[in-house]
Formats: sequence, structure tokens, C-alpha cells
Amino acid sequence: MQKITLPERANWRAHAQEVGFTFADMHGEPYWDESSAYAFSLDQIESGLEDPATELHAMCREAVAHIIASESLMEQLAIPEAHRDLVAESWNRGDPEIYGRFDFAYDGQTPAKLLEYNADTPTSLYESAAFQWQWLEDQLREGVLPEGADQFNGIHEALVARFGEVFETGSNLHFTAVAGNPEDYGTVEALGWAARDAGLGAHYCDLDKIALSDDGQFLDDEDRRIAVLFKLYPWEDLLRDDYADHIAGSGCLFLEPAWKSLLSNKGLLPVLWEMFEGHPNLLPAFFEADVDNAASGRGKTSAILARAEAELEAAHVRKPILSREGASVSIMQSGKIIEQSKNTEYSQHPRIVQAYAPLPQFDGFRPVVGAWVIGQTCAGIGIREDRSRITQDLSRFKPHYITA
Repeated sequence: MQKITLPERANWRAHAQEVGFTFADMHGEPYWDESSAYAFSLDQIESGLEDPATELHAMCREAVAHIIASESLMEQLAIPEAHRDLVAESWNRGDPEIYGRFDFAYDGQTPAKLLEYNADTPTSLYESAAFQWQWLEDQLREGVLPEGADQFNGIHEALVARFGEVFETGSNLHFTAVAGNPEDYGTVEALGWAARDAGLGAHYCDLDKIALSDDGQFLDDEDRRIAVLFKLYPWEDLLRDDYADHIAGSGCLFLEPAWKSLLSNKGLLPVLWEMFEGHPNLLPAFFEADVDNAASGRGKTSAILARAEAELEAAHVRKPILSREGASVSIMQSGKIIEQSKNTEYSQHPRIVQAYAPLPQFDGFRPVVGAWVIGQTCAGIGIREDRSRITQDLSRFKPHYITA
């Protein structure tokens, strides 16, 4: 794994505007950055990222069944009691999943370490699936990349195939996101594009324009019934929204399904560690409340404390079970904060503690590899980097390629 300085395409910003990638620069800073790219060997991709991501997703599905069978775990993951049946029934029915993104610490030499699973509303889909592929084709054509260079990126094709597996040709899907957010719309449109390529109808409606009919069905802004809805709106918010009371009786299939609320929750991480302790792609993780209770002789056995102290001795990270873009995350060492995010909007939520896996450094930047799972198989990666140890909302997106 290397970071290679490369010339930028002369017209890439004009092309970005032309295709609607209007958030390539944000707040006066570059978001898309092609002044360099990350290069991988084929083995690093296949053995280091693709296979582990596919295996981890299968483990996550085992974890869903485990959590649903445990009221105490549903409580620890802060799933509202009124809607636990909704979550469980979506799993028991086999409601289909479309996509998710694992975030890995990976240096190309040691096993990738799972930082978290963005399983419900992951963004950076368009730039991963489409814009970086165009970058690859352009740079190959210009001779900037060596002949035979490739990219781990079958994301769009896998999405088309997945939509085709789940829905009959001609089915109508609705897609929604919060109005006025170009990044969220780019993600939703990338999914809509794949659905249309699969022979499906794909209709967009702003989230705040979705209505409820007199007989309890969801309607779009043209008063059409919504039978299938992909929402770029997290389940942790939706389950606390007034509309949550109408989901079960609406007859609407939600994408991602309600059971994905268990995987997008960072409480998943200590569950995975308890179920698969010692797995090479997992980091030791514990519920903070369990560690605190064990320290005071309450709750679960003090063996939790002994394990936690041993596993987290060097350094650890404190994360709220519900948070996004690195918000309210702090990195601790010897009882002191060595780095924390400025955004603290999720600080009221219960936390987990996870062993700290330092990100590799390249020219002062620290990359996180996002491995995209479509259906149940890893289909590509996208990379974001930051000077901070904590990847945040404005961290840069970097293209990648596989050396010939």
C-alpha cells in the first residue's frame, strides 16, 4: 500500500459540475482530492480487504440474530422498547438489505481492523462507485497510470444486480433524503441510477414532503403510494420520530430494513468481540457501562474489567453508540485525552470503549478504507483521509488503483 503523487486531470472540476458532483469542494476545502492516490497490490485488495469484509458481514448477520434474542442487548443498543418488535420482525421476515460500508484501519501489511460498520445510511457512495472509476479511466487514457492498472470497484454493477435480485422488473421504488443536502442527494441518486439500470422505477421525494394517507399509507409529493422506500435517514432518528408509529401498518418496505439499526449502532462492536473474541479483523471492544459496573463490583462479572484493562491498556477510543462522522469521539491514553472531535452533538448517548488502532500515516495524512458490501459481498472500496486521528465530515476522499 503506497500513496503516489499524480498530476490532476485538467478538467476534473468542470466534469464534476457537469455530472452533479457539486460537493467536490466544501466550505472552501477540497473534499475530492486527486493530487495523489493510494496504490494496492491485488493480494492486499483480495486477501486484506475483500475477503475480510465479506466474512465480517456474515458475522454481523449472526450478531443480529443474537441481539434480537436478548432484551438486555436491545436495551444496551438503546433500541426504543416500543419498536423492538418492528426491528425483530423485519429480521424474521427476511426484509432485504442493499448496502453498507465497513471502515477499516489498514496499512497493507497487518490485518485490517474494523473501526465501525456504517450499515444503514453510509454516504460517499457516488464518489466511490462512479467518480473514482471515471478518474481511473481518464488517467489510464492519459498514460498517468501504468498500463494494466485496475481498481477494486464493482459497486455500481453489484447494486444493479442486487436490485434485480430483490425486485421484479418494473417495480417502483421511492428514494428520499433531507432536502438541500447535495452529498445526501448524490448518494440517493447513485442508488436510483442503479435501480433504473436494473429495470425498476426510481422516484425521488424530499423527506419532509412525505405524507401519510387517511388509511395509513405513506405518500410522495404527488400523492402516489410508496410501496418501497429507501431513506437516507438513520433508523436511530426514525425510531424516535412520530412517523415510527405508522411504519408497521403502512405496508411499506423500508431500505435499509429496520434490523440494520442493530448493525449501524456502535454497540455492535462489543457484541462482535464477545461472539468472536480474538478474530484478526476485530478490535477489543466493551460497553463502557459494563466496564464501569465491573470496576465497582456491580453487574456482570469482574472478568469483564480484567479483560478490558488488559485489552485497552495501551490506548482506547470512546465512542457513543449513536454518532456519525467522528462526532463525540475521543482517544484516550493513560487516562488522558490525546485527541477528540470538536463536534459533541452525540455526547449524551451511552458509549463503548474500543482498543485504539493507529491509522497509517502518509505525508501527514491518515487514511481510512471504506469497504462497500452490496447484498452480502464486498464489491469495492473508497478511501478518506485526514490529518486528524479521527476521520470527520470534511475528511478528503482519495482515489485508488491496483498495480498491474
